[in-house]
Amino acid sequence: MSAVPVTVRSVTVRTVTVWAELRRRPLGFLWSAWPLRVWAFLLTGTLQGTAVLVLLAVLLFVGLGLSVVGIGLLVLAGTAVLGVPLGALERRRLLLVEPVPLADPHGALPGAGAAVRLRSRLRERATWRELAYLLVQAVLFTASGLGFVALFGFSLLLSAAPVFVWAVSPDTVMLIPGQPISQPLAALPGTAAGLLGLVLCAYTGALLAGAQVWTAQLLLAARDEDLSGRVTELTRSRARLVDAFEAERRRIERDLHDGAQQQLVALSMTLGLAELELRGREPAAAELVTRARGEARRALEQLRTLVRGIHPQVLTDHGLPAAVAELALRHPVPVTVDIDLPHRLPGPVETAAYFTVTEALTNAAKHSGAGEVDVAARLEDGKLVLLVTDNGRGGADPAAGAGLQGLADRVAILRGRLIVTSPVGGPTRLRVEVPCSG
Repeated sequence: MSAVPVTVRSVTVRTVTVWAELRRRPLGFLWSAWPLRVWAFLLTGTLQGTAVLVLLAVLLFVGLGLSVVGIGLLVLAGTAVLGVPLGALERRRLLLVEPVPLADPHGALPGAGAAVRLRSRLRERATWRELAYLLVQAVLFTASGLGFVALFGFSLLLSAAPVFVWAVSPDTVMLIPGQPISQPLAALPGTAAGLLGLVLCAYTGALLAGAQVWTAQLLLAARDEDLSGRVTELTRSRARLVDAFEAERRRIERDLHDGAQQQLVALSMTLGLAELELRGREPAAAELVTRARGEARRALEQLRTLVRGIHPQVLTDHGLPAAVAELALRHPVPVTVDIDLPHRLPGPVETAAYFTVTEALTNAAKHSGAGEVDVAARLEDGKLVLLVTDNGRGGADPAAGAGLQGLADRVAILRGRLIVTSPVGGPTRLRVEVPCSG
């Protein structure tokens, strides 16, 4: 039976499948595989709960005993996170009676050391919920499980009473004190009582197993706060990567501008002096030097273009309007720029907007056949709204290339969005909305 989501205090608790099956067909439940699954779940849970109870007692005793020398605090901290691996084991064991697995509430920590893992887990609320489940399992579920095991074992013995009587014959067996039984047929009432006990075990076991499943859904499953925490950390990590990329980009730009570019300028000047010295005495050599000087000049121009493409200096010095205006002057298609901003925007926002305009103008020149491009930008309710429209043939597909997809990823990191509208026949419009604060 499928699980039905029910929201309780921002925790999604699904319908307990074993209870749903019991309500759906109470008599057919006995002849299905559910009683065997329930019994296996409760028996393994009782063994696990007993082991957990002993382990907790030992760890608490050792931790409290050694706390005076400091080592006990580490033992107690380890005890606090004991619910993490046991919670993972319990989520797998629940598959015996709950076909829909519970989501792991913990985020992955690849490559983290033991100390980092311990601190991270102790800061997560899911760790303390798992510890609470561990205590409930060790005390309540283990106690109820032991009672169930006693009833189940006694019911099995009664069901097999005729076999025991036959096996020990001619000795007698007393199922009831003071009433010895020497014939297997006389033990059939005991078999009937044992089968009735097994029926009782099937129904009570379903109720107990369902209670454990419900508790596990409440304490072991991932909550919205766990998932939102992962999304927040993922967004922060992506932002850190962007910041690291920007820092590396500035370093490369500085090295190219102050290193290779200056060396090419010096080389061009040196070749010019050599050309003057050789022009009258060695015409052939002077011609070669002239060619070399031309190659150096072209390499310098290409390097300057490369540096401008990495991050234009005018964007850093004068902001987005000036950078887009310079871009429009160098573009082969006529570009109308209408950018009215009250102040400079944050650096990442200006960079994302600039490269969006660059990508849009490149696409307009190469693919759309546009004869005119309009670029407009305004600041509305604390968000930059950038519109780039061309009158080309349209039909642009953002999924077809990496350019627009990369821009969409860059904008998404800034909690913005990129909307591309490009019907066949045009026009093509790119709309970027990026928050400028927070």
